[in-house]
Amino acid sequence: MGKKEKLTKRLKQIPKDFTFEEMQTLLLMLGFCLSNKGKTSGSRVKFIKDEIIIILHKPHPRKELLEYQIKQVLEVLSEEELI
Repeated sequence: MGKKEKLTKRLKQIPKDFTFEEMQTLLLMLGFCLSNKGKTSGSRVKFIKDEIIIILHKPHPRKELLEYQIKQVLEVLSEEELI
């Protein structure tokens, strides 16, 4: 099982310790591009693939994403049949 499969399996379990870095790695592996509009975007980050846009806020000071963020990304990826 490769890294992409491991991260996908972990994401589907909606863990409480899923980090922003893990999400970023998975989305980049799925073909998304990172767009944060330079230094003016603050903690808001966009991941873009074709017509699909996923907006996340980098968590701080913690590294883990909140449950609702994981569920939102999971919903979009499932609807678009990317996972």
